[in-house]
Amino acid sequence: MKKDLLSLLDLEREDFEHLFKRAMKLKERHQKGIFDSLLAGKTLGLIFDKKSTRTRIAFETAMIQMGGHPIYMSTQDTQISRNEPAKDTARVLSRYIDCLAMRTFDHALVEEFAASSTIPVINALTDSFHPCQILSDIMTVIEHKGGYKGIKIAWVGDGNNVANSWVNAASVLGIDLILACPDGHAIRQDIVDAAGADAMDNIIFTNDPKDAVKGADVVYTDVWASMGEEDELEGRLAAFEGFQVNEDLLAHAKDDVLVLHCLPAHRGEEISEAVLEAENSAFWDQAENKRHMHKAILESLIIK
Repeated sequence: MKKDLLSLLDLEREDFEHLFKRAMKLKERHQKGIFDSLLAGKTLGLIFDKKSTRTRIAFETAMIQMGGHPIYMSTQDTQISRNEPAKDTARVLSRYIDCLAMRTFDHALVEEFAASSTIPVINALTDSFHPCQILSDIMTVIEHKGGYKGIKIAWVGDGNNVANSWVNAASVLGIDLILACPDGHAIRQDIVDAAGADAMDNIIFTNDPKDAVKGADVVYTDVWASMGEEDELEGRLAAFEGFQVNEDLLAHAKDDVLVLHCLPAHRGEEISEAVLEAENSAFWDQAENKRHMHKAILESLIIK
């Protein structure tokens, strides 16, 4: 039976643990110059409505390095742009490829593709969730902190798709997570309800960034206006005053705090230049780990 990855609520704790271990093993093998061909003869389709650097290249290189072949499809280059129903496209692609990764706006579209496909469908980002990103981020936390248990993670910024996926991960894994979002930009209540986060002691919501980062092992931020919201940025700047991750804010965290950002970063807005360019920064490890985590995800979904 095929399995999809549309949100992190699709995974059990055992699934998370398997992906972390496998991704780190594949990274280790890659660093030793060992290349696997477990996906030889397999094809990954990529349908992207939104622009991408890291996610697209990570999926493409992951598939190639595992011996498979990626096929990138801009929506504008397909019959979807001429109003072919999603269910029809999904049924046809299921006859051509072995897995489909989608990066789009409306999460319902990914759900519709998954419902009509006989192949695994991966959410490579929607306005609601970014599950693959958080899997690689937790992998980065494990590498730098030795694990995620007993680690306090603070989110500072917009209650966006990345934050939503952190809530989902914390609800399954019991991660200590505190999210500081400005009034009017908090996590949507339906996201909180679906994860059961309101009833969990390990997930805390606040609008005070200093309180959130107090004693934090990891501080995470993202842009204040996501793709499709760029015209709102000017109006958001006042709401996000005090939410920049800078040296002053990090003074409230642990001395060895790990700062994460899924990139691209708007330097001088949600994160300062000094923090982004710090010698011990892990942003580039995050970006690299997407490739190895994507390998583990593709292997787990395609090989039955």
